Amino acid sequence: MIASAAGEGELRFVRAGERTVLHTAKACSPLKLLLPRNHGDGSWVYVATLGGGLVDGDVVALSADVGEGACALLATQASTKVYRSPRGTAQRLRARVGEGALLAVLPDPVSCFAGARYEQSIDVHLDEGATLVLVDALTCGRAAHGERWAFSRYASRTRVTRAGRLVVLDATLLDPRHGDLARRMGRFDAVATLLAIGPRAHEVRTRVLATASATTGASRLWSATALAADAALGRIAASTVEEAIAAVRALVAPVAGELGDDPLARRW
Repeated sequence: MIASAAGEGELRFVRAGERTVLHTAKACSPLKLLLPRNHGDGSWVYVATLGGGLVDGDVVALSADVGEGACALLATQASTKVYRSPRGTAQRLRARVGEGALLAVLPDPVSCFAGARYEQSIDVHLDEGATLVLVDALTCGRAAHGERWAFSRYASRTRVTRAGRLVVLDATLLDPRHGDLARRMGRFDAVATLLAIGPRAHEVRTRVLATASATTGASRLWSATALAADAALGRIAASTVEEAIAAVRALVAPVAGELGDDPLARRW
């Protein structure tokens, strides 16, 4: 079945015995959904677009429902490339995670090229006892082509509620009208935000909070905040993309046991 509008998609994950199965998968071009197998009981979906990136005017909107007790991964095959886009591009994710369920959102970083305009929104509702592990990362673009922090606008907004109560409202806006981006970002070529909320993310949360006091240095800045007894938000700025990716991968490694395999092993 095909979603009704360009760039729209819908996913529904349900628990069937000992495994999570993908009950519903709908996508309309330029959105593509890839469904690889794994050795565990979770269900994985890799989100991609035709042409390997977002071009002017592209809007991708995905909704996901993770049923009670289910385990789901949303990831990408590679970085999300955003090409020059005077009219702008956008990605939107809306998700609901049921009681006892886990949703891991582990995409590769967004990479905005010179002249790109990109807007992103993530809206997740957690039932009581639900778990979310989410990574949101951004690189400076094609630095080797002289396009370091040369995009026109980047805006990202993440909102997480649990049982109707707001847990996280986090927004980032990078716009050269507010000052030269390359100068403002200084020595850093990548930034990332990591959220760990819920009982099945306990070890990830512990690592996020412990790492914050141990990894700040000349090539890396790290901060973390405990949002609740079972929730934490961490941020990293790194001088290289590789360093940022390695740091994030180490922090989310415990979730591999929940997902059945390490989804980052071959990519990161």
